[in-house]
Amino acid sequence: MQWAALTGAFLASAVEFVEAFTIVLVVGVTINWRSSLVGAFAAAATLAIIVATFGVALVQLVPLDILRLIVGVLLILFGLKWLKKAILRYSGLKALHDEEAIFEETMAEVRSRGEAMTSRIEPFGVALSYKAVLLEGLEVAFIVITFGTSAVSNKALGIGSAAIGAAIAGLLVILIGALVRTPLKQIPENTLKFIVGIMLTAFGTFWGGEGLGITWPSSDAFLLVLVILYLLVSFLLVIWLKQTKQQRQIRVSNSYKEQTTQKQQEISS
Repeated sequence: MQWAALTGAFLASAVEFVEAFTIVLVVGVTINWRSSLVGAFAAAATLAIIVATFGVALVQLVPLDILRLIVGVLLILFGLKWLKKAILRYSGLKALHDEEAIFEETMAEVRSRGEAMTSRIEPFGVALSYKAVLLEGLEVAFIVITFGTSAVSNKALGIGSAAIGAAIAGLLVILIGALVRTPLKQIPENTLKFIVGIMLTAFGTFWGGEGLGITWPSSDAFLLVLVILYLLVSFLLVIWLKQTKQQRQIRVSNSYKEQTTQKQQEISS
């Protein structure tokens, strides 16, 4: 089942790397690429140390059943957070994530500080790139560790598979970004977040159940049932929220019309 760890880590990491790349790109085009890449690689090295340290500790110290229960609960909470945002966006209650807008806003902030293109390594550029990659990468590290230690009985193999998936996602985002040198707005990030939210919640439910001693029907194949279940619930929630929003708008519109009519009657009388 190491392919589950690799695939899950790849999809989830791709989302985080797209967000981190936006800031790295800002530093590259407004200050210089040396500062941007130094900060990014330093953050990547920090994340590798975090994964190696905590991953090895979990492999050596925590029994698999207990680990799956803990990880299952964490993944459910983590996945539901992403699902909530995706559902609110699809229902129109929350603005869609716009990497280009974030790019323009961050660039304006950098330029407002008086930062300009320079050939030397600029501490501010390094720090900004480092912080962006580290903050987004911490979620990647969490995903690599949780998927890696729970997806297969051989936890060391699982962490390696998840790390490979995350690394492939990072390299792919960097490659595409280096070719286009623009915010990766064409990547359907909101859709990716929705898919990953479904995956994390389904895997969390599956592993948490195993940690509690539940034997799922058809073993690993039951994951597909959980995915379909969460997709159906999410779909129904989007429909319900859209209808609720429309009804609220109708009530507000009717209330406004009534107030306007009442004022006109008062004036005419």
